[in-house]
Amino acid sequence: MNSLFDSIRKLGFRRGPDRILGGIAGGLAEVTGVNVWLMRLLVLISFALPVLGVGAYAVAWILTPWQDGSIPLQRLFGGQLER
Repeated sequence: MNSLFDSIRKLGFRRGPDRILGGIAGGLAEVTGVNVWLMRLLVLISFALPVLGVGAYAVAWILTPWQDGSIPLQRLFGGQLER
């Protein structure tokens, strides 16, 4: 299971330090170079899509590493970040 989390970390995507709720929009804005408020608006609009918007956000939230590299799903399973 740790290899899954390690491969997620290798993608280089992290939750943005400029966050309001989960940091997903901030991370997407940082990676794409889009203004963070525009990205937040796009994420909010995606919530209007049945199941897809909120579901995709929830999956991203549980699998996206924080700035320190820790992943919420890995913490849930009791795994620790190996440095």
